[in-house]
Amino acid sequence: MDDINLALILFSAISFICYGLNSLFSKRMISEYYRWGYQNQRLILCSFQISGGLGLIIGLAFPLMLSLASFLLMCMMIVAVLLRMRLKDRLVQKLPALFYALLNLFIFIASVV
Repeated sequence: MDDINLALILFSAISFICYGLNSLFSKRMISEYYRWGYQNQRLILCSFQISGGLGLIIGLAFPLMLSLASFLLMCMMIVAVLLRMRLKDRLVQKLPALFYALLNLFIFIASVV
């Protein structure tokens, strides 16, 4: 694995872990889950985000875990983009989810090639 792939994996992993933890404790993030209509699923979604980030880190030692975690995070971010489209959010609000979907697609492809 080259340094660029390692940096991208760590960037995504740390981002998802921080976002998941932030979603647990930040009042602003908690209100976003209400706006999205996922207030009842917030805790499980937070656990998926944190688990996905940890899965990427564990995947550095176990390639199958890297493939699985990156694929599932990509799917989660595609759903996030679709949700933001349904809510008619501005493009700037959709870009982070789109970025992380593409980033994890890249990680997934690099992990299976």
